[in-house]
Amino acid sequence: MAENKQKIAVIIGGGPAGLTAALELLRQSDIRPIVLEASNGVGGISQTTNFNGYRMDLGGHRFFSKSDWVMDWWLSILPLEPVAEAQRHTIRLGYRNSDRGLSGLAAGTGAGVDGERVMLLRDRLSRIYFNHKLFDYPISLNLRSISKLGLWRCLKIGASYAKAKLSPRQTERHLEDFLINRFGDELYRTFFQAYTEKVWGVPCDQLSAEWGAQRIKSVSLTGAVRHALRRFLPGVAKAAPTSLVERFLYPRLGPGQLWETVARQIQELGGEIRLAQRAEQIELVDGRVKCVVARDVATGTTTSIAADWAISTMAVSDLIAAIQPPAPGAVAQIAAALPYRHFIVVGVLVTRMKRRPGSPFVPGTSRLPDNWIYVQEPDVKMGRLQIFNNWSPALVPDPNKVWLGVEYFCSDTDELWSLSDAAIQALAVRELAQIELVDAHDVETATVVRVPKAYPAYFGSYAQFDTIRSFVDPIENLFLVGRNGMHRYNNQDHSMLTAKAAVDIIVAGRGSKDAIWDVNVDDDYHESIND
Repeated sequence: MAENKQKIAVIIGGGPAGLTAALELLRQSDIRPIVLEASNGVGGISQTTNFNGYRMDLGGHRFFSKSDWVMDWWLSILPLEPVAEAQRHTIRLGYRNSDRGLSGLAAGTGAGVDGERVMLLRDRLSRIYFNHKLFDYPISLNLRSISKLGLWRCLKIGASYAKAKLSPRQTERHLEDFLINRFGDELYRTFFQAYTEKVWGVPCDQLSAEWGAQRIKSVSLTGAVRHALRRFLPGVAKAAPTSLVERFLYPRLGPGQLWETVARQIQELGGEIRLAQRAEQIELVDGRVKCVVARDVATGTTTSIAADWAISTMAVSDLIAAIQPPAPGAVAQIAAALPYRHFIVVGVLVTRMKRRPGSPFVPGTSRLPDNWIYVQEPDVKMGRLQIFNNWSPALVPDPNKVWLGVEYFCSDTDELWSLSDAAIQALAVRELAQIELVDAHDVETATVVRVPKAYPAYFGSYAQFDTIRSFVDPIENLFLVGRNGMHRYNNQDHSMLTAKAAVDIIVAGRGSKDAIWDVNVDDDYHESIND
């Protein structure tokens, strides 16, 4: 009698969603995953690049989720750093509208833990840079912020917020309506408009309100005030716990360390990861995926891989273009027109940052304490700044240096994307000096990393995305997961949860794909600053 052939799941993309799917298939079934990754490394946008020993986290990744499953999954890969028992009971993580002690997340800690392969416990500090001043992010209307804004602007913020609450825009047609309804016009233009338009490249009144629903659904000015009170009034804090993430986990060597560890586990368990293999064609027979054709990026040779299931994290525009026989004309046109934003990170090594009035350096250093700084200055192209030292000291081999990540957002048609690396480096240094965070003469070296299609955008043909879903969802053994796979601005944990949902359906042999699309559409998936 012939032996049953092992079932194969071809997974397109070796980022968080693809690798999560592969490992879960191996943990839950005898299905063998074959991961096709077009680049030479795993992790996708969650990878960690290395420049002469200085590591860069592309985009900044907090390891915190409202999902217990995700938190436990991460710690099953990299355990928490050894922490004194007494400390574990005093340090807490904001979690699911309450908080949680470290003792509940400390699996694997203690004796025998490799100090190089651990999750660090890190404090979060993100701020907004506006009018050459630093403001708390998320919005915190404390005395510091009020003094920096000035009384007149604060009165305008209060008046416009009251107007928005008393007479909101009844139909939230676009992101501008969404933000003004929650913050008022004045606060929206002060702290949100410039940065948001840098990210997406279009005015906020051309962006779908769905973006706001997915990213900042629970945030409000009222919540910001309550959060500020909790910091100063212990009684308020006890009565109204918050889910705002102020402390998070972080792999010692950056997010790429976790995903590289996952990749090794996949291979040890019998899965395959094929690097520099670009999925070029997805062949359908009788409404099912029959095989995936991959092209070797270096040699150009192609390989056809028979697939019992296909899990795709590739950009939807590329997926639809790869399907054979071709998708219907309307589907193909909508997919080809889906907008994306590219991402550029300029690593800039400096001897020191410039001191800011009222914002002291980390003690014993020459740097600000922030993880991120959102740059709300309209006269520079820079969108956000990371200080890698504050993510993990292990990212920076020389603790006397400051390792910065200057972030830019653009489209492939923008002049910025076509600039040489040298020109982009010069731009970053010039803008750091312009907004007075760094003196140009303190810059030692720089490097550039480009990430195409890092942000699926919510304008243009995205309004017709349901037409694409109506075509792909009936393909029984094809599952779209992850950020680009679903053309949805998922965080890392959201992408993992979509992969889990797909695997659950495959292992069970049934289930609605709605479970995948339901991830990251309601409040349960988001951190907030109000209850």
